[in-house]
Amino acid sequence: MTLTTWNAINTPFSRRTLLGGAIASAALGLTACSGGGNSTATASELSTVKIMAPFLSTQAPTADSAVQKKLESLMGKKIDITWVPNSSYADKTNIVLAGSDLPHIMVVQTKSPSFVKSAESGAFWELTDKLKDYPNLNTNQPDIQLNSSVNGKVYGVFRSRAPMRTAVMFRKDWLDKLGLKVPTTTQELYEVAKAFTEGDPNGDGKGDTTGIVIPKWGGLGTNSPYDVMEEWYGAGNRWTERDGKLIPSFETSEFLDANRFIKKMVDEKLINADFATYDSTKWNDAFINGKAGIIIDVDSRISQLIGLFKAADASTYQNKVAYTGNLKGPDGKLHAHPSDGYAGFLSIPKSTVRTEADLKKVLDVLNTMNDKDVAVLINNGIEDVNFKLVDGRAATITPPTPESKAVSADIASYSQLGTNVNGNHFYDVKQASDYEQKVYDDRVKLMADDLKSAVYNPAAPYISDTYVAKGVQLDNIVADARIKYLAGQLDENGLKDAIKQWDTAGGSKVKDEINKLWQENKK
Repeated sequence: MTLTTWNAINTPFSRRTLLGGAIASAALGLTACSGGGNSTATASELSTVKIMAPFLSTQAPTADSAVQKKLESLMGKKIDITWVPNSSYADKTNIVLAGSDLPHIMVVQTKSPSFVKSAESGAFWELTDKLKDYPNLNTNQPDIQLNSSVNGKVYGVFRSRAPMRTAVMFRKDWLDKLGLKVPTTTQELYEVAKAFTEGDPNGDGKGDTTGIVIPKWGGLGTNSPYDVMEEWYGAGNRWTERDGKLIPSFETSEFLDANRFIKKMVDEKLINADFATYDSTKWNDAFINGKAGIIIDVDSRISQLIGLFKAADASTYQNKVAYTGNLKGPDGKLHAHPSDGYAGFLSIPKSTVRTEADLKKVLDVLNTMNDKDVAVLINNGIEDVNFKLVDGRAATITPPTPESKAVSADIASYSQLGTNVNGNHFYDVKQASDYEQKVYDDRVKLMADDLKSAVYNPAAPYISDTYVAKGVQLDNIVADARIKYLAGQLDENGLKDAIKQWDTAGGSKVKDEINKLWQENKK
């Protein structure tokens, strides 16, 4: 998964909205047009399935690609996919929803306020009680499905992702040189960051190193390093329960404690000074180039960093990266930071799929798309073309051929169509060396152990009407104040004032509505 993708997902209250305001206005038009568009066949004549999805490679897969041909063969249908660049997917979504030529299935990347308006006004089929009839769509993760819902109602088949992914990466050679161990607590993280900044770990005598590198990442509840450290401190995961009510995490004392901790590291230059503007596409650079020694991100970055070191020097790469999972906070407890466990969902527009009979056929398609042979195709590729099975894992065929390169590039996009709501039906990837396989296996175990201490967002399923109307503006109040506080442009009273402003500008009503929904849906 790319960094951009990881930043944008799994948070119904994120200000990263991929579906713009045009969706809301389009929704009424979609439900009002009982005749719908005239450019697609109804599902009762579903020889061709139209899908809209983002592509994550440099070029979109072609209609005559090897993956496309095999997909259509396995599905027994023509699969007509409109591939849209991930960077412009929001704009394309708005245009499509405002018109009459909608697909049968569309990827919805986030549960934005605008999508909520569309869904609740009837633009998409509600699937709450329908998915249980389809073996590959009937989830064994009901809590994650609830997270993906809109106030308890399911408007799409969620795309399952590992709920625990938080990790901290360190320059292992720097730890070894300075005689340090991998931290287990936030205090130890501070001590290592200080040593990495002041102890000349790269040995050039210039005092040009920084402990932690953080890129530009301003939103609330976007799984940022700030969110992670706030959770480690016990502030909760975007929302938290206090005295029988849900409140935003930023209204807790632990939120302030965590940001005092982060600001202390900023002030002592243990975090890169340009954290508010540093380009996220260059996040690895300082770590690889020996200018910074710590990254707080998802665990897959561990293998990414190892791969970059391996490409630079295959004889020393095994000594460059150390890692751990979540860290214990000042209270001595592990408050592990999970995502909401999904990366958007596959939704079905009512203007194209008009009847219950049509809907069943489209759900049949989605069910088949998650059969093992299709899951292997869109996640692993084509056996004996770009991978072969070794010890039950998919091993990349080397040296690569033009055909294998094409298949591997395409599955980065086709994998966006999988849901995996009752487990992965495809193969784990076999790593390139014994060392890399051990790192991968250790990562999986580490995340599984941390999952036992996960602190989820209790408000994840719920969207208040006030938040739908004012969510972006409200989030900006606190998110911008947090960055300004860390940068020294606001004092702590200024940060507290921003939190009060959030409350008076509509946040108090959001809390009332969230708590009402929470109470109504309690089991």
